[in-house]
Formats: sequence, C-alpha cells, structure tokens
Amino acid sequence: MRGELQRSEQSWILRERMIRTATGEVQSVATVSVDSDMPDTQLQQARLAAGVGHPLARRLNEILEAGSSATRGASTGGTKVVIEQALASIHQTTRERFGMAQTMLKKALADEPDNVDIAVALASLQLRGIQMVWFSPDEATAVEAQTSATLERALRVKPNSIAVLETSCRFLSATNHFVESLVTCARMLSFDPWNGGALYLVGLGQLNLGRFEDALATFQQADRFDTPSVSRWTWLLGIGWAYVVLDRSEDALPWLQRSIAITPATGRSNMLLAAALQKSGRIDEAKAAMQAGLKLRPGTTALNISPPTRNSSPVFVAATQGIIRAMVEAGLPER
Repeated sequence: MRGELQRSEQSWILRERMIRTATGEVQSVATVSVDSDMPDTQLQQARLAAGVGHPLARRLNEILEAGSSATRGASTGGTKVVIEQALASIHQTTRERFGMAQTMLKKALADEPDNVDIAVALASLQLRGIQMVWFSPDEATAVEAQTSATLERALRVKPNSIAVLETSCRFLSATNHFVESLVTCARMLSFDPWNGGALYLVGLGQLNLGRFEDALATFQQADRFDTPSVSRWTWLLGIGWAYVVLDRSEDALPWLQRSIAITPATGRSNMLLAAALQKSGRIDEAKAAMQAGLKLRPGTTALNISPPTRNSSPVFVAATQGIIRAMVEAGLPER
C-alpha cells in the first residue's frame, strides 16, 4: 500500500493505493478528506484513517475471498455492480428505495441462484426491512427463515468474509440474540475495525443488555470514524438513544435531530425525539415531533411501539417503559 497526505486550503486529503507488487497494478484507491479547521486533531486523524481503512479493508477481504479455492469464480464484475447499485439506491433509507433495491437484488439472484454474494446482499437488505418494520408479520417470519438458511450456507463457503459476517451480525441483532451478535460483530470488526454499521449493532446489543455507558461509548466510536456514510444515521440515533436511557435527554436532542435529517422515514426516530423533548420540558416541540412520527407510522400505539424485548435485560425494559410513558405524554395513543 502507498499513501499520500496533502493539505488544501480547506481540508486534509489522504489518498491510499493498494498495489499488486508483482505487476505494479493499482488494485484499489481510497481518497478521503476532512476539514482542516476541525479543532480536534485526534478526530481529524481518526476520520482520515477510517476513511481509507474501511474501503481498503473491504477490498482486500474481497480479493482474498475471491482467491480462495472455495469461492473462486463466485464473484463477478456484474455481481459487484448490482450490489453497488442496490446499495446506492438506499443511501437515504425510505420504503420506496428499499423496494427498488430489493427488486434489483431479487432479479439478480434469479439470474444467478448459486451466487452467494448476491444472496447475502439481499439478506442484508431484507434484514433492514425487518428492522424498519416494512414487512408484514408473516413476511418477516418467512424472510427470517430464508435469511438463516442463506447465512448458514454463506458461512460455510466464506467464513472470513466481511460481508457475510456483517450480515450474520445484523441477523443475530434483528432476532434478539444479543450476546451472540456481540461475538459475531467483534469477529467482523477484527477484519474491518472502522465499520460504523457494525459498531452500531454492537452498541445496540450493549443497550439491550443494560450496558448503557458502554453503548454510548461504542456509538461515539462509530461517530469518530464516521464511515460508511450509508450507516451514519444509525450511530447518530444510537448516541441519542443512549443519552435518553441515561436520563440525559437534553444531550440527546442534537444527535436525534441530525439522524432524522439524514433518514426521516423510520417514524420511531421522531417518536424517540418526542420523548427526549418531553423529558426536556419542550412540550410543544414534543407534540410536533410525535405528530411527525405518527404521520410516518400511522397506527402506532404504546402497545406496539417497542421492538420485541426477548433477551433484553430488565434494566433496558424498564428504561424503555419510561421512554414510552414520555411518548404518551407527547401524544402517542395508548391503544
């Protein structure tokens, strides 16, 4: 690898190249820039390192996995293109964009039914749909079963694949296997320690296990790295959520607002913001935030707002009940 650090008038720019030594061929190029006026030098350094480290770690992993005897030939240029296009369509997560990406990947998998990479990409996308509650209960059950089978096969074929481990980490988190998810996420992070999406899932597991301070630190670590950009809204939400359960609602507000500005379609984020505003004594703003959430998630009540709490700690369940009470005060229907 070869790196080059430059400074422009407004930013530091770091370019890193991965070069095949035998031929001198450039295999991958990563370029990242940060504001040179950023007062926190350590934050500058962390974001520069993460900005090049994350894509290069994934590229190196792809090369190694593609070169293994078990997977040689499994990934093609066409596979990479369709996965990248599907991901590009959901940089701002909305139900419509989710549907477009799902259709794209389903068609690609129908054309190549034995392609592990496309199957895992589709499973990863559909898990996002489960977490956003964009499937009916019956659909979600079917998707979970299919995802479990897909990942069992993928882990046999590609046990060291970042994409496979990342999706397994998300699956375990989405199905409330929080202890197991921490182990799998940690294994994935050993290959790509700058992955903010995986760090968010670690923090989510820590939240559900009642480790609120640990969760806050993990979400903050993801924000220091700030990559990949498609997941940025998640750790911003996580920081806000952790502050709310730690009874620091005023601190939560800017993080929740920034998360909603990136991805406004969840509804639950607006409702969590409403709870934080209510707890901060900003009653009118809380009611407005709740109405925005109810518009995005009509039919939501105090009985169905909470995700399943199976395997969650009593401490987390109690904190969640307190948040729901604040939501009701802000206008969430009780039934």
